[in-house]
Amino acid sequence: MSSLPASPSKSRPSRLAFGHSTRWKRLLKETRTRILFVYAALLLILGGISIPLLRYLLFESIGNRVEGSIYEERELFLSTYNDWEKEPNQTFEEFRTFVNQFFENNRPEDDNYQIILIDGELYRSSPDFLLVPMRPGSALFKRWQNVTRFTPGEENTNIPEIGSILYTADPILLDGEQRGVFVVAHGSAGERQEALAGIYLFAKFMFIAMLVSLLLTWLAAGRLMAPIAALAKTADAISESDLNQRLPTTTSDSELAELTNTFNAMMDRIQAAFDSQRNFIDEAGHELRTPITIIQGHLELLDGDPQERQETMELVMDELDRMSRLVSDMILLAKLERPDFLQLETIEVRSFTEEIFAKATALAERDWLLKMEGLPEKTAQMVGDRQKLTGALLNLLRNAAQYTQAADTIELGCQIESNRQIQFWVRDTGEGISLADQPRIFARFSRGQRRAANRTEGSGLGLAIASMIVEAHSGHIELVSQLGQGSTFRLILPMEPTSVAFVQPLINR
Repeated sequence: MSSLPASPSKSRPSRLAFGHSTRWKRLLKETRTRILFVYAALLLILGGISIPLLRYLLFESIGNRVEGSIYEERELFLSTYNDWEKEPNQTFEEFRTFVNQFFENNRPEDDNYQIILIDGELYRSSPDFLLVPMRPGSALFKRWQNVTRFTPGEENTNIPEIGSILYTADPILLDGEQRGVFVVAHGSAGERQEALAGIYLFAKFMFIAMLVSLLLTWLAAGRLMAPIAALAKTADAISESDLNQRLPTTTSDSELAELTNTFNAMMDRIQAAFDSQRNFIDEAGHELRTPITIIQGHLELLDGDPQERQETMELVMDELDRMSRLVSDMILLAKLERPDFLQLETIEVRSFTEEIFAKATALAERDWLLKMEGLPEKTAQMVGDRQKLTGALLNLLRNAAQYTQAADTIELGCQIESNRQIQFWVRDTGEGISLADQPRIFARFSRGQRRAANRTEGSGLGLAIASMIVEAHSGHIELVSQLGQGSTFRLILPMEPTSVAFVQPLINR
């Protein structure tokens, strides 16, 4: 007999239990849960300290107040007795009468007892009903019977309903002979019980307040942590193909608002870098596709004619040279993003400029001029990467040679300025650059509209590389140009770079 398959419903409780367990584990690991635990611990510590402290302070306050009331009633009796005693011919019977009148006219405060002993016996008390430890025959009463001088004290009865008895006992003299003892006593249990009831009520209220506070803290922490949860959600949603996710910004000045703004700014930089990289790849692919297509087309049409084969080989070699220059420039652009791109050294400015001019004159037949202003013979020095600066200036000079004719003039100049800056310039009398093209002339693979037709003479990276090299030296390039009147490129550099750390190039261009 085949066995029946297990019912699928039997697995549901375990899955639900696993789901609840996972949810609780995730809940316990949340930051706001940890904040709640820390807050609860602080409240418990505060409550554990405050309740005993409150009890001590209340009991201390009760003790001070009770002591004050006892001494106040004592002083009242003694001052009244002294006034009575000053009258002439006071007898013992009149003393009894005085005591009776005093007890009838003066009532003690709550939980206070006024007691008078005459000739060692209880004569009268107010109120009439005395606590057990104060009654005749008790140890405390016997102590009062033996009082011969002012005696304050406290008697612990070990009876919770009575507590401690605070008292003062004064001997009463009549005609120089002690005839009695006046006692003011107080049972502390009543007021201390009221204080303990207040403390219990306070603890109860504090517990309820703590629960409400923890709940509000939980909700508030969740609200405050919402930007961080949104940050995690946004970061999880970001991919290479979608970098448009941003956190909602607020106008507050909190740390979370600052974190939101920092994250959004970081995403802007990352998106700009990815867009720049994507554009660079697209542009590089487009630039490489053209020579490859030309080479492929001519090789497909190649036949056995030696002259045509020679012409085709020359064309192919020319395109391969252009591809090689393009690849070299792309490799240089990649190296520009490395922090160790610059190899700084001390450069003697005059000999450096003369060396570049000598190399430039071999680029093309032009009217070459060298101009150096304010340079001492051998003392002018700057700090920089000699090889990279040479490449930047030669790129500008090569660019000037490409867009000028044999009769045009190209000037290489150098000048040291008073603010510890050095200026190199390349001036030509060629065709110039239109105002519309000038803002993007330093972008990678960018050419002016009139220059775009002459694609075989450059990779479109020369000016971009020159600009990035100058920026790496903490400098900048200025361009002044007008169609038909030539162009002037000025490289303005500090004599010593303020920072050799490379700034991400051309991200926002």
